[in-house]
Amino acid sequence: MALAPAVTDLEQLKGHPAVARLLAWNPKAVEGVNFDRDEMTIYVERSAIREACALLRDDSNCPFNYLSDVTCVDWYPSEPRFHVVYHLFSIPKKERVRLKVKLNGDAPALESVTSVWPGANYFEREVFDLFGIRFNGHPYLRRLLMPENWEGHPLRKDYPVEGYR
Repeated sequence: MALAPAVTDLEQLKGHPAVARLLAWNPKAVEGVNFDRDEMTIYVERSAIREACALLRDDSNCPFNYLSDVTCVDWYPSEPRFHVVYHLFSIPKKERVRLKVKLNGDAPALESVTSVWPGANYFEREVFDLFGIRFNGHPYLRRLLMPENWEGHPLRKDYPVEGYR
């Protein structure tokens, strides 16, 4: 059975409740979309991520009320180097959506979503620890897995295989 090709045209996907809600709020906040294998990905402008998460959590048409994960992908040596990925789930609608924020490699930082979902605390600390992404406004941004005196961020693709010596 052949897979349907991915849909990346915003005009074709603006009927999706999450895309429609974000476009109605701020069309400049949506940088792109991708619908592939029954999964919706919305690329959000970095300064709008906290407000976008709050809107999707509180909207009655698409209540994405559960943050299941925050992670990161390093696309080194490409720029923008990092994609911070938020996996949201709507318990009442049984639907998932993925929000992505693109960050350049030089001093990557964006706003924390712990004010929207307190459970993002440990997810953001893990991304900070392993990739070096700073979350502005995070209540306790410290290393989570690596020792405090560890040099570098081990999941970055330019991190030496045997560590710094």
